[in-house]
Amino acid sequence: MVSRRIHALIDQSKSVPHLLQLHTLILKSALDYDDNFVNQTVLSACSISVNCAKIIFDHIPIVPPLFAWNSIIKAFAKSSYPVESVKLFCKLRSSGLQPNNFTYPFVLKACGCCSLMGFDSDQYIGNTLLKMYVDCGAIKFARKVFDEMTVRDVVSWTSMIAAYIAYNSPSDALNVFQEMRLSNEKPNSVTLVSLLSACTHLLNICAGKSIHSYIIRNHIELDVALGTALFEMYSKCGLIEKALQIFNSMREKNLQSWTIMISALANHGRHKDAISLFTQMKNIGLQPDSLSFSVILSTCSHMGLVYEGKKYFDQMVTLYNIKPTVEHYGCMVDLLGRAGLMEEAYKVIKNMPMEPNAVILRSFLGACRNNGWFPSLDDKLLSKLEPELGTNYVLTANVFSLSGSWDDANNLRVAMKQKGLKKIPGCSWVDVPNCSTKRP
Repeated sequence: MVSRRIHALIDQSKSVPHLLQLHTLILKSALDYDDNFVNQTVLSACSISVNCAKIIFDHIPIVPPLFAWNSIIKAFAKSSYPVESVKLFCKLRSSGLQPNNFTYPFVLKACGCCSLMGFDSDQYIGNTLLKMYVDCGAIKFARKVFDEMTVRDVVSWTSMIAAYIAYNSPSDALNVFQEMRLSNEKPNSVTLVSLLSACTHLLNICAGKSIHSYIIRNHIELDVALGTALFEMYSKCGLIEKALQIFNSMREKNLQSWTIMISALANHGRHKDAISLFTQMKNIGLQPDSLSFSVILSTCSHMGLVYEGKKYFDQMVTLYNIKPTVEHYGCMVDLLGRAGLMEEAYKVIKNMPMEPNAVILRSFLGACRNNGWFPSLDDKLLSKLEPELGTNYVLTANVFSLSGSWDDANNLRVAMKQKGLKKIPGCSWVDVPNCSTKRP
């Protein structure tokens, strides 16, 4: 009854003092807050005074619903204090809620107002604007804000470097770092993690070693994030022993660190070491997650360890209560197919709780061809293969041919020709040091 009465009073409120009195009454009465109540209170406050709305908003004892955030962000975007919209947006991102399509237009409007009012000369405002554009995927606008900032700190440089990494421009990230060094701004641990990520993307071992030397010279401690980025860079660039050395030297490791190192060992053909490290990880009390099991199941597949793969899959479901994903089922199909256990592989596909993807079907058809096993191929399954890839037509036609289904094989090849598709030959790149590409 009291709650309904206060709802009515909020609707009737026409002045700041009256609204603040109601807010005081709400706090004293310890009334339950629900989303509708919060939305109504904030919306009413915004219509009277945006500053009053901010006071009420800051004292809400629960995380406000997204509608309330959008209401007050919109109100400040239209006010004389647009920077408050940007600040509220940053708080929203850290609250656990995700902005929606109604949030961004208000914040972008606020960003434009901030720039027009000359706030871009303020370091905090500049960093906030920069982060805002990065979050929106507007990398060109982010760079424009960055270039126009008269004062930059390590946050500014790090944000710009991370932005280029996030939008797949690692070379630009390294170029920004060169500018950062010329400006005598020292990178922090977060900056270095982003830079190592750029080196990993580019497979630039020289730049990676240079960053490692900087870490050593400046006595920067290898925390979990920095240590993981460093050994991942070395492993991706082919120096697995160096990666393992850094991994073993780290004082603290999390599940991600262990999983990345296990994957790195497997990718370098050191499958026994990968399985040994996975066992060691479990023995110290770390509980594997879905990704960890994907890595170890893939390792078992490449080693032909059928019994171990089945054991890990069973442990994942029964011991760790992890629901298998399409990736886990794909690993099992690949494991059984490589071992020639085609009936079991086909049974896994048929019993999957979700539709098999093209990767699983290609793996299965390849195993059928290699093992001379020809199931009654289901048209529904074959329709899941990407129709734009000529490789899929060739693979399926080969399976039909080997099983004696010449008409089906010919129909596929005709369809492939009519669509103008071709099987792209496989290729690989080898980086040979000190090798000239010039012909004599």
